[in-house]
Amino acid sequence: MAAGGKAGRPAKKKGPTKGTGGHRRRGLEGRGATPPAEMRHWYKDKARSERIAREERGGERRAPARARRSEDAPEYIGGRNPVLEALQAGVPANALYVAYRIDNDDRVRDSIKIAADRGIALMEVTRDKLDRLTEGAVHQGIALQIPPYDYAHPSDLVDLAHEAAETPLIIALDGVTDPRNLGAIARSATAFGAHGLLVPSRRSAGVTGGAWKTSAGTLATLRVARAANLTTALREYRDAGLFVIGLDGEGDTEIADVNLLTEPLVVVVGSEGKGLSRLVREHCDVVARIPMRAAAESLNAAVAAGVTLYEVARHRRP
Repeated sequence: MAAGGKAGRPAKKKGPTKGTGGHRRRGLEGRGATPPAEMRHWYKDKARSERIAREERGGERRAPARARRSEDAPEYIGGRNPVLEALQAGVPANALYVAYRIDNDDRVRDSIKIAADRGIALMEVTRDKLDRLTEGAVHQGIALQIPPYDYAHPSDLVDLAHEAAETPLIIALDGVTDPRNLGAIARSATAFGAHGLLVPSRRSAGVTGGAWKTSAGTLATLRVARAANLTTALREYRDAGLFVIGLDGEGDTEIADVNLLTEPLVVVVGSEGKGLSRLVREHCDVVARIPMRAAAESLNAAVAAGVTLYEVARHRRP
């Protein structure tokens, strides 16, 4: 025995505590089935809760991802004013869709009457159906189905000017991808006597429902041509005797000072962000700018086209 120490006792071997087995078994059993999402106190997604309820009522399935629109698929114009304007302008149409129990006003009644007079099919559908047809755009309970646009050949625009015994004026779009800009440019082109628009077949806005809507029906009378290659089309226009003026904020001269405005013209409008592409710029006879204050770095493509077309019309006025 060591000095000052106590006699050692053999250590007891520690065993399981009485009664712990039941607690462990209950711990392994878990807490039961997970409650439905809408019953959880932290659940805040109201839209998801409503979707769950719809699925339980009607077996609704999640909508598939939107497929890329085919070029030969019909387009839709939604909204009471745009639909009426399109019908009054004689826009070609296949069917007029009207929501059940729509709140009628003069625009709806006039649209239905014009459609009936023109032999356009009248379809009464749910608002959900209209939402799908117009891809979520504002439709106010009415939409017009129009066939795919029949694009002209670039040379057709020159022929139109010659048939009218007028000096050709064509607007070409370079990198303008918003259909609403195309529609707004069509309105200005119609107002100031242009003979048509030229758009590239790739990376450019086309004549869609959005373009029809913004054009206020003017696309029914203004031809739009499409070119596989914009620079090739511009070169062919130059060979045919037309001059090409490009619009760019860093242009060599102001548009009002260009001495070609009374000549056969192609005016090329670039995108608001990038302006004219390099190859297109190389095919221009003149690159012009619109004077503006320094506070405005650039103009919207449709606004720039409108200002330029006015200037051309002013110079051509007898």
